[in-house]
Amino acid sequence: MFAGKNVHVTAVRKKDGSLDYLEVPKKVIPWVQTLKKIPFIRGIVGIIESSAKGAQHLNFSAESFAEQEGEDANSAKKEEKPGFFSNISMILGVAVVGVISFLFGKFVFTLVPAVIEQFLFQNVFSNQFLHNLIEGVIKIILLVGYIYFISLTPMIRRLFQYHGAEHKVISAYEAGVELTVSNVQKFNTLHYRCGSSFIVFTVLIGVVIYSFLHYDGYVERIVQRLILLPVVIGVSYEVLRFTNSLREVPVLRYLGYPGLWLQLLTTKEPEDSQVEVSIASFNRMREAEQRILEGRA
Repeated sequence: MFAGKNVHVTAVRKKDGSLDYLEVPKKVIPWVQTLKKIPFIRGIVGIIESSAKGAQHLNFSAESFAEQEGEDANSAKKEEKPGFFSNISMILGVAVVGVISFLFGKFVFTLVPAVIEQFLFQNVFSNQFLHNLIEGVIKIILLVGYIYFISLTPMIRRLFQYHGAEHKVISAYEAGVELTVSNVQKFNTLHYRCGSSFIVFTVLIGVVIYSFLHYDGYVERIVQRLILLPVVIGVSYEVLRFTNSLREVPVLRYLGYPGLWLQLLTTKEPEDSQVEVSIASFNRMREAEQRILEGRA
């Protein structure tokens, strides 16, 4: 999936070699646009928006795959096409599921490390900064372990290969080279502006923010984590923007390295056919952007 200023585009290769595309124009909602201009708030809005969009495009890919496998459910859909309002309901449903899944994941990876740390180290020492630091280490271990084990499954590994292909295409475009498979394959699968970097920053920033507050007991600690979750997300987003702006500075560019290290797990070297799909999706996005701009002229 590639996101332009006005449209999101996903391409899926069918078994016959042809490509299916999903183009989703960005809807301008005035109050949302206002929130996206406010520091610390814009990060929360952007993450929720990205989760909804990502779920919608993943659902399109899954349905395309299921259709090719000839599943009965998809055959039934072909015989009886849903109406306009049914389509809208389905899209909204997928978006809501995507947002809920993201929030549930954040709750799990926020609360479980705190519970484990409290259980193992509650009576070992009293320094709360060390407790917060160990909690952060546990969180990183759980996160890395989770990503590693799911990456062993063929489906997720293939998804991570496409993730790597997307990064290569973006890097090639930014470098100004022609978008051919051979040119794109020369680039790295890692990219500074990836969402994987944001995940790492939420862990690191969380340790810092939690260190400013004192808690008395297990329940207060958990409540603090839940209340501060939006704060951690908002601050992490701003830090990520800041580190991205410094990536050309020789010394300060290292601030973005933790996110790049996590991408060693969330991206894999793609096959040429996967790079072809990514190039096609990127070009389709640019074409859609041009059509939208011409329509506004």
